[in-house]
Amino acid sequence: MKQEEIKEMSTEDLKERLEAEEKQLVRLKLNHAVSPLENPLKIREYRRMIARIKTELGARELKVDKQKSES
Repeated sequence: MKQEEIKEMSTEDLKERLEAEEKQLVRLKLNHAVSPLENPLKIREYRRMIARIKTELGARELKVDKQKSES
């Protein structure tokens, strides 16, 4: 998922997706600890996706806070 797709999603969808991505990351890490993954770069991809989602959620919160302070 690219940044443009993340920006198009609603805040609730982003929160749900964040939760799902975090669960999948934990699952991947546990599986990798038991037996090496075929593609360990998947762990990096999930970490980066989580960071992208958190960044977008943070930016939206700042935008809301800024609008409240201006009112």
